[in-house]
Amino acid sequence: MFARTAQPKILTLPIVVLLAAGCGGGDAGSGGSEGGGAASSSQPAASSVDPATAGHISGMVTFAGMPPSAGMIDMAEEPTCAEKHGDGGAMTETVVVGPDGGLANVFLYVKEGLSGQTFPTPEAAVLDQDGCVYHPHVLGLQIGQDMIIRNSDGLLHNINASPSENRPFNVSQPVNMDTERSFRSAEVMIPLRCDVHGWMSAYVGVLEHPYHSVSGADGAFSLETLPPGDYVIEAWHEAYGTLTQNVTVATGETAQISFEFTEDMAGNHVPLAEPWTLRHNGAHAHADGTDPM
Repeated sequence: MFARTAQPKILTLPIVVLLAAGCGGGDAGSGGSEGGGAASSSQPAASSVDPATAGHISGMVTFAGMPPSAGMIDMAEEPTCAEKHGDGGAMTETVVVGPDGGLANVFLYVKEGLSGQTFPTPEAAVLDQDGCVYHPHVLGLQIGQDMIIRNSDGLLHNINASPSENRPFNVSQPVNMDTERSFRSAEVMIPLRCDVHGWMSAYVGVLEHPYHSVSGADGAFSLETLPPGDYVIEAWHEAYGTLTQNVTVATGETAQISFEFTEDMAGNHVPLAEPWTLRHNGAHAHADGTDPM
């Protein structure tokens, strides 16, 4: 609480700072990566994988059964965002099944088989807030890789990340702007949400390597330029949990695999960090009130 003063101009800067901080727990700056951890300086400069001997994985993710109906998102409180989606409106993305049964927004990655390999840190990936929706809905990152969080709407958003292996952050973005964050530890998956718009959610998978993919609208995915060997591939979905499959990659060849999620998998355990809540003092806590790490 500020003391009374005869010089009201002194209050101008703190008020601006507080407004920019939004829901607290983070800053509204456009450059730093303090909230999620800075990129590690120990990242290798080059990949140990020889492209001349590498192979590939290609596959499909499908859904069997009756998928739940996608719901229309009510954006009446944000007409600027609603207009971006036209007359059809914005639909929920929890379960997106194509006309041929392909399941979208599944995170696929190498879970086992890459020990002893080194990889450079990729260029930054973008998570855009456009039309009060996250694009993409599911995103893969490598440890230390920058995530550029972009506000393309020009209205107040805040990004509340709730990891368990990494440091949580809650960043306010009151205007069109970019904010960078990165993660120090592997974690599948990290939930993100906007506390201003309750329908906004996204998921980030952080790995020690670059071999990850997200299934498209037709359910297709690929993992390119893998060293020859035996791997365990995991498929993660926010509503149906995980499936794993063993696959062998040979030099110059493309291994074909597929995953099928079913309607009776609804309610399965979904590997996901425990939600965090924001205390009045700006600190984070678990949903049960206990302190974080």
